[in-house]
Amino acid sequence: MDKNHIANDGLPDAAMRKVVAASFAGALLEWYDFFIFGTAAGLVFGPLFFPQEDPVVGTIAAFATFGVGFLARPLGGIVFGHYGDKIGRKVTLIWTLVIVGISTFLIGLLPTYANAGVWAPALLVVLRLVQGFGLGGEYGGAALMTIESAPQSKRGFLGSLPQTAASAGIMLATGVFALCNGLLTQEQFMSWGWRIPFLLSAVMLIVGMYIRIHTEETGDFKHAKREVIAEKQAILTVPMAQRDDNGQQWKKKESLPIIELFRRHPRNIFLALGARLAETVSSNIINAFGIAYLSTQLAMDRQIPLTGMLIASAIGLISCPLIGWISDRVGQRPLYMAGAAFCMLFAFPFFLLLETQQPLVIWFAMIVGYNFGPTMMFAVQPTMFVRMFGTKVRYTGLSFAYQFSAILGGMTPLIASSLLALGDGKPWYVAAYFAGISVISLVCVQLIRVNYGDPQTK
Repeated sequence: MDKNHIANDGLPDAAMRKVVAASFAGALLEWYDFFIFGTAAGLVFGPLFFPQEDPVVGTIAAFATFGVGFLARPLGGIVFGHYGDKIGRKVTLIWTLVIVGISTFLIGLLPTYANAGVWAPALLVVLRLVQGFGLGGEYGGAALMTIESAPQSKRGFLGSLPQTAASAGIMLATGVFALCNGLLTQEQFMSWGWRIPFLLSAVMLIVGMYIRIHTEETGDFKHAKREVIAEKQAILTVPMAQRDDNGQQWKKKESLPIIELFRRHPRNIFLALGARLAETVSSNIINAFGIAYLSTQLAMDRQIPLTGMLIASAIGLISCPLIGWISDRVGQRPLYMAGAAFCMLFAFPFFLLLETQQPLVIWFAMIVGYNFGPTMMFAVQPTMFVRMFGTKVRYTGLSFAYQFSAILGGMTPLIASSLLALGDGKPWYVAAYFAGISVISLVCVQLIRVNYGDPQTK
């Protein structure tokens, strides 16, 4: 195919490949950083940073630190969403990549409680907050870089490719931890081996920066900016006397993106918040909490759940773009609802399968749960959300919906650990929480309106 070919309204093929690569690289760094922190919280942060507590309480404290980062993500979403809608997706994403990469690298250099006392967990919380702030602006921009540059008929598939970075991030994070855990003794792993996954983020930061700097701004954003410039030029052609008569049109200022978002899309912003809950909660229960539950509560070798998630995420590299491809033919909403319904029905069976303590059964539960649950929703989520908001407020809309719902997702390992303690070590309260959240999302997706002039909306 001619490299300068433009399919419908998309970028030339060569430019589109660069955009997809840039979005994938940044998203990979985001998800790698996200999952190594979650995995470390379940495996090592308790004894290293909260050693005065018993194992269960230490795990809860570690997951609380994990959840703290989600409190900063909405602020990052609003701040970077504002600049992403005002000055562009590309430059904003360069800043988010730098913030996330540096803060993650520094976590790998932190002293532990044995070396610095209370300063160790305090510094861990500070860096987690900084990381969360940067992550808050990453998702919306990475999704928009690809979807807004793609032709309408392929936005489901191309929009799912950066989402595949979630599976790649899990695979890379769990793979690095599994490798370190397998090659090092317990003493070596707890002493310095846990730092390796965090320090490796520096390599991904350098690669991601190089790719992002050499990409183009999205087609939708450039078109929207041209419209704004044309409107301002039209105002300047109006005689001064008429400007005063028309309510001083020449002095009129543009509204902030966050204000425009709630003015134009009040219904969809709250429905998007609710829709995303099943995806973020199910992902954290199956991955972060599942690993901790098996290794701590059931006292199984942590290599078993790490291997399970490694296999599940490897399959996700194929299932995620396949789901995106299917969504271009049947629409995003039906597939999202299927994922939420699956989570609702699979909540109790998931823990029944884990309770068998059989490695093959556990791997089956993680593979099926991950790919038919959060991956099913995550693959089509950005394309569905993009079609809910206008171009001028999309970065803000996606970031707001994603990051505010992420608060509950980030707190899920902490909530699940607390529910586990409340249930005397039995996971049925956790399963009920899992199923209940899925019902909420199912209802919200059904109520979402996703046309806004997009002919590809189903």
